[in-house]
Amino acid sequence: MNPHPPHHEHHEIDAPRDLVGIGIGPFNLSLAALAQPLTALDTVFYEQRPAFGWHPGLLIDGATIQVPFLADLVTLADPASEWSFLNYLKTRERLFPFYFAERFHIQRAEYDAYCRWVAENLPGLHFSHQVDAVRFNPERDVFEVDFTQLDTDGEAEALGRTYTKNIVLGIGTEPYVPEPLKPLVEAPGVPVIHATDYLDHRQTLLAADHVTVVGSGQSGAEVFLDLLRHRPTGREKLHWLGRTEAFAPMEYSKLGLEHFTPDYTRYFHALSESVRDRLGTTQWQLHRGIDADTIAAIHDELYRRTLHGGWPDTVLTPGVRVRTAGRIATTKIELHLEHIQQGTRSRLTTDAVVLATGHRERPLDRILAGLDPYMRRDSRERPRVDEHFRLALDPAVTGADCHVYVQNAERHTHGVGTPDLGLAAWRSATILNTLTGKDAYPLPTRTAFTTFGLEDRLPLIPPARTASVLTPLVEGR
Repeated sequence: MNPHPPHHEHHEIDAPRDLVGIGIGPFNLSLAALAQPLTALDTVFYEQRPAFGWHPGLLIDGATIQVPFLADLVTLADPASEWSFLNYLKTRERLFPFYFAERFHIQRAEYDAYCRWVAENLPGLHFSHQVDAVRFNPERDVFEVDFTQLDTDGEAEALGRTYTKNIVLGIGTEPYVPEPLKPLVEAPGVPVIHATDYLDHRQTLLAADHVTVVGSGQSGAEVFLDLLRHRPTGREKLHWLGRTEAFAPMEYSKLGLEHFTPDYTRYFHALSESVRDRLGTTQWQLHRGIDADTIAAIHDELYRRTLHGGWPDTVLTPGVRVRTAGRIATTKIELHLEHIQQGTRSRLTTDAVVLATGHRERPLDRILAGLDPYMRRDSRERPRVDEHFRLALDPAVTGADCHVYVQNAERHTHGVGTPDLGLAAWRSATILNTLTGKDAYPLPTRTAFTTFGLEDRLPLIPPARTASVLTPLVEGR
């Protein structure tokens, strides 16, 4: 399949495309890879960055992704796809080494390299294209997508417009900085960086006299471990603080992981809005905990530093929130801390801060401002999203068979699996099946041993295994 020829975007006679993707992270890359063999579909994907990159600041040596390699872009929907991780290894002549490595969880850097291989070889992807606005044109029953083509310096080079019946938003997440710390990040001088930029500032942090890591999830643990490994024994001078009550492991039991199945996603979607919101706050250990191997590695490293007597110069305190923060002179920062359970307060002076405070979904409103009059929202003004990952829009739009799909913007409607790489291929396949009106990718009717509700709307036994004749019950038993 050849890349799409350049459009003459401004001609009104242009036939609309079937699908325009906005953003090229792993999720839209998955969709593009699964759409590629569907030759009847006319698709194009735009990304403002010059090339694919997956959290480059967190590709710390040895850090692994927290899902098995089967959670690549395509395999769980189409194991025979040419865009699978195993096929990537084959093209690189690395299948045998991988086979002997016996790695179920691959390194982050390798996952990033695999995605870049797909992005460089898949047609229809346009990097250095910034989408500026999306509008609905009621005269033509199409969406208009305005974009700016950027040059190598990221400056505007040309303007364009394309028309489409469907849009899929994969604009991803953005680093989250808690309100008390925002003034520190915005001011120059003392290094206060988000963990997503860690590797860019690693040398500065290693050179700082005292470093504080804020955040008790996986990225906080990885940053703390990397700093610990590279600072002198007895003079580590590291603080690690987190709001959660403990440096807790990720829920990784096999039945616990069934929260990341299509079955659970469907169950969650059918719950009431208030129940979904309540669940969202209680399930943090399913996605915000720390990988048990990382916890073990931290403990091993700390223990190793006690071999000759004494304790490492480290403080690890969970259950703490940063109330306010300020700069002292030009070289230090003072953090005002509160221990949530004790109700005590203290101050901490430090020379550098790493904010491992996570990511938040990018608000859709920025890019969808032009569709605001058509959008249907819930009681908290969030977009409604149906079971096929489509925004609920006014019938004037959907009646024209025009839809906006979302990827990783629907945690409030689809639950904890929304940002999980393991559901990427299934969600992409669901979107493509809905969009084409065909079973382009046949999907399983059942994916979990757990039945999540009493009213299960799916067959409890997959159809292929249903007995053709029911055995009559014997009376009296």
